[in-house]
Amino acid sequence: METLRFQVVGEAFKKKPLTDVSSTERPASYFGKKVFNREKMYKYLPKDIYAKMIDVMENGAALERNVADAVAEGMKQWATENGVTHYTHWFQPLTEGTAEKHDSFIEHDGKGGMVEEFTGKLLVQQEPDASSFPSGGIRSTFEARGYSAWDPTSPVFIIDDTLCIPTVFISYTGEALDYKAPLLRALHAVNVAATEVCHYFDPSVKKVTSNLGWEQEYFLVDEGLYSARPDLLLTGRTLMGHDSAKNQQMEDHYFGSIPERVAAFMRELEVVALELGIPCKTRHNEVAPNQFELAPIFEETNLAVDHNMLLMSVMKRVARKHGFRVLLHEKPFAGINGSGKHNNWSLSTDNGILLHAPGKTPEQNLRFATFIVETLMGVYRHNGLLKASIMSATNAHRLGANEAPPAIISSFLGRQVSELLDHIERADRDDLLAMGGKQGLKMDIPEIPELLIDNTDRNRTSPFAFTGNRFEFRAVGSEANCASAMIALNSAVAEALVSFKKRVDARIAATSAALAGTEHNATFHAIIDTLREDIRTCKPIRFDGNGYSDEWKAEAARRGLDVETSCPVIFERYLDAESVQMFESLGVMTRKELEARNEVKWETYTKKIQIEARVLGDLSMNHIIPVATNYQSRLLANIESMHKVFPTMKADALSARNLKLVEEIAERTSSIETQVEELVAARKVANRIADEHQKAIAYHDTVAPFLDSIRRQIDKLELIVDDACWPLPKYRELLFIR
Repeated sequence: METLRFQVVGEAFKKKPLTDVSSTERPASYFGKKVFNREKMYKYLPKDIYAKMIDVMENGAALERNVADAVAEGMKQWATENGVTHYTHWFQPLTEGTAEKHDSFIEHDGKGGMVEEFTGKLLVQQEPDASSFPSGGIRSTFEARGYSAWDPTSPVFIIDDTLCIPTVFISYTGEALDYKAPLLRALHAVNVAATEVCHYFDPSVKKVTSNLGWEQEYFLVDEGLYSARPDLLLTGRTLMGHDSAKNQQMEDHYFGSIPERVAAFMRELEVVALELGIPCKTRHNEVAPNQFELAPIFEETNLAVDHNMLLMSVMKRVARKHGFRVLLHEKPFAGINGSGKHNNWSLSTDNGILLHAPGKTPEQNLRFATFIVETLMGVYRHNGLLKASIMSATNAHRLGANEAPPAIISSFLGRQVSELLDHIERADRDDLLAMGGKQGLKMDIPEIPELLIDNTDRNRTSPFAFTGNRFEFRAVGSEANCASAMIALNSAVAEALVSFKKRVDARIAATSAALAGTEHNATFHAIIDTLREDIRTCKPIRFDGNGYSDEWKAEAARRGLDVETSCPVIFERYLDAESVQMFESLGVMTRKELEARNEVKWETYTKKIQIEARVLGDLSMNHIIPVATNYQSRLLANIESMHKVFPTMKADALSARNLKLVEEIAERTSSIETQVEELVAARKVANRIADEHQKAIAYHDTVAPFLDSIRRQIDKLELIVDDACWPLPKYRELLFIR
């Protein structure tokens, strides 16, 4: 058996468990144990306060000060009974992570002692330093004030000895500096727009909820091997490394038996997650070696986003207990699949109807067609923006790499839904609809009920695929905050629904006078006519073929879809006139907020490429070249020894291979040295650019290409240099759990 050259931290790595749940306890008994959920609220709050809080959470009622004080007191009682000593406002700044500042409950009692206190004021608001988080120029260094404000719709939870309060984060001047604030606004917008459209079919609908079920893919590597890879440690991915002779080509890892150490990690992770109210449902091996997936039951989108951000933090802590490091980078290893975070998205009503699911009556199926088409309209009108919402320096490595959706947003519907939309578009309206007074609508589309079962293949190359009763936004990256994609998607659909209703109402007003006494007929005629118009308009976004093919790239361009691949340029879609108009008209974000976010995106892109370039330059010059030249010297010494022992002709023959290796090493190290010098020069030129947008483009165009070209030379050297000398763990060691 091969002896590893680097320490692997295995099962001997033991720490105190992160949970005290017994192995005999069933999940239902500890689900939400560390969450101040409705059950805890009912127990710890006065009945009238509980009722008012439910009104705040469900109906958006104003939170009165006396209610906040009573809730804070109940929270403190529950928290202290669970060993909590501190509290924090937990928020999601534009760093792609979460932030928290811990304060203890203690206050002076005025008599030289201390008391534990937690008031409504402390619950509702804190003041983090806004200048220390990315703000895109909204806050200057000397303008430090910012506020975090409690989000009552996302329950408070406990981590260790701290009460964590989900909050929004805004500047002193009111702009959002986080993901949660615009997400809540987008969810409100789609609720209002979808509810009004639902009233055509069911006037009793009071609310429409956006739902999200994310699928979190990730890699695990041994702690010791991770620590021996500076590139993994500093950038989250391997900047060099030749393919392992065996990786995923045997297709034996996907859905295979979960390794014992990994299974132990998964079990503890699930227990901790369930205690925090995260409804973990699925776990399995993914396609690539050492790649795995965890997925929960779907939840309301705001809560689902919070739970995903919380889970990514928790899984890192649990992994280290088991001697692992979690890699959430979208492409930590070259040559094998990267990781995504598929976002399964749907809309549902307060009376339990999934709006993207077919029904049992013609009216229900017309509603189904309406929400399918208007979702497509939103995706079509803002396909470039949706791509920008999932794009990053890290996800750019994954998209379009024959393993993930391409960097072109399109939607797969499947045969029957496509035929349904084509039928609505082509059929004569009077043939399509037969009205029977108040009896309702009859649609000449008998295939629709068959959609209740799976009737079509899935298309893994589609970035936005219909999967029976929801859409799967497959292009979201594994380390991304889901809120970014959900803000863009819910806003785009809300705008499409607003436009749809406006046009339907105009048609009703124009025809109802001529159809006196048959307003019901006028409504459905108007819906059908508007749907037909939109089906024709959004047809370019529909694509059921192979999204990986070069033919599709050319076809997508002909259809007018956004085919840009440069990450910094893609971000520009946030500032397109139609994007700004949409966000502002819905009250989701202002132009100032959008401009600030793009500044942050461009700056973040630049910094990530800059860090990778610095790390690669350091590893090349201080690790790889010295080792390669040292091995080259050994080869030269061997050649010299050959000539001392053997006659010249025989020595030449015996040392020919080594001489060839010496020449190749010289050529490749020389190329690396030259390219590192050019890389540093390109970085210096780019760094002198003041405009963040242009600097990011310069890094993309002039710096990033060196990362691949230098890597190719290093990976070839890895195959030449003595394995015992190579300074970094290789893929064959990193990719297989021992």
